[in-house]
Amino acid sequence: MIEIDVNSISSDKLYKYLTTSVAPRPIALVSTIDKDGNVNLSPFSYFNLFSVNPPIMIFSPSRRGRDNTTKHTLDNVKEVAEVVLNAVSYSMVHQMSLSSTEYEKGVNEFEKSGFTPIESIKVKPPRVKESPVQFECKVREVIEISGKPGSGNLVVCEILYIHIDENILSEKGDIDPNKIDLI
Repeated sequence: MIEIDVNSISSDKLYKYLTTSVAPRPIALVSTIDKDGNVNLSPFSYFNLFSVNPPIMIFSPSRRGRDNTTKHTLDNVKEVAEVVLNAVSYSMVHQMSLSSTEYEKGVNEFEKSGFTPIESIKVKPPRVKESPVQFECKVREVIEISGKPGSGNLVVCEILYIHIDENILSEKGDIDPNKIDLI
């Protein structure tokens, strides 16, 4: 058995151990908007459900390891505390990958990836039409872990409204895991 003091190895090596041992990890395709109305769309695998009452999801945009800068998603939620967490199915994987590219601020990843933005009901950021489930959320809190390169920022989101594609439902009206086909 290998034993590791996490303070004795590089962040890159620790990242690889952690991300390959905590799996599978769901992916949220997160849409945000800044104070000037610029839309951002980016996937996050540091994401999950944490509470039902109230309904809480958390995702974590990490600081860039190479230069310690923050991602547009994090900057946006600090300006406009609303997000849409869009579920990602296998049919969306290639487009999702295109949305993960680092573009300059103001570049619309919906356009770059070919996803279709659709208006939300309760929040400003648009939803991803191709997503089988979309969660409109208000951001309750952003918790900065350390401010160091590679460190996370927990974005605590309260779900306000949910959109579910009827095609992924079972005969009983539940979400069928085979039909939703999440990555």
